[in-house]
Amino acid sequence: MPDHRFPDGEEFTSYPLDELLTPLPPLRPPDDFAEFWRETYVELTAPAGEVRIERDCSAGGRSIELISFRSSSGGRVLGWLVGPGDRQPVRRGLVISHGYGGRELPDPLQVADNAAAIFPVAPWLPINAGGLPGSEHVLIGIGDRYRYAHRFSAADIWRAATILLQRYPDAAACLDYRGGSFGGGIGALALPWDDRFRRATLHVPSFGYFPIRLSRRCTGSGEAVRQHLLGHPEHRPMLDYFDSTLAAAEISIDVQVSAARTDPAVDPRGQFAVYHALAGTKRLVVCTAGHAEFPGEAEQNLAVESAARRFLAADDVDELPPIIEL
Repeated sequence: MPDHRFPDGEEFTSYPLDELLTPLPPLRPPDDFAEFWRETYVELTAPAGEVRIERDCSAGGRSIELISFRSSSGGRVLGWLVGPGDRQPVRRGLVISHGYGGRELPDPLQVADNAAAIFPVAPWLPINAGGLPGSEHVLIGIGDRYRYAHRFSAADIWRAATILLQRYPDAAACLDYRGGSFGGGIGALALPWDDRFRRATLHVPSFGYFPIRLSRRCTGSGEAVRQHLLGHPEHRPMLDYFDSTLAAAEISIDVQVSAARTDPAVDPRGQFAVYHALAGTKRLVVCTAGHAEFPGEAEQNLAVESAARRFLAADDVDELPPIIEL
């Protein structure tokens, strides 16, 4: 187990597995939680308007296009459409989000030969014009649930799915979602309200279980929120609408969560809380650490990728082990 500490010696976010496998007390959502998100879906899932091909980046026999489209936030955002070669039929579709570092390029290795995928970049994050670090992005619109950045980031997942299916309509029969860290939390917020998705994998998902997320300092965006609330405690109730644990309880599709036992940026208890809250069939991959360098990190990343591909490709996820410990 890697030893991660703050400069003053305080240990952070490292917990025994048996504690993490014990569900936390369930949280009570706001009374209009589901209503708020269903209204958001109706309002912001509208077609993304004109989709522009900014550059053809095709390589390795695959179609790869850098595109831009109208974000739910009002501006234009970038993404990549990745398709199979000319003669390969499309049997599956993927919407693949990213972490708080933004995205410079897509990863075609995450896309099976018979699949098409869209790699959207969330509004205000790097590669988009005016991209912000996560510590600033997480505060955009805070205090107003209708203006909060996460609302638009979730809505752009729906818009990205629409763009993918417009280009590759055969992918509608098998549309899946992949997201890690920021993308894991945003995916949990987006998935319950869009019945086009079949399965999802969430890697070290953020924004889970705010009573814990705000209880300790961290190296991620949660620290910016914690510090902000010291001066603006009146903004705390709004965050419950964006708790990925509360959203996970509304997800009925098959989901695999890969969660870390140690993580300096996203408290492991919040990651595991997302897994425990899932309402549908779920699978768990237990990682050594997240958001940190450690011996064996490369091997863990390969194992997580392999487990995700196996989960999404399985004919029946009930035949997969319920928990994989790396």
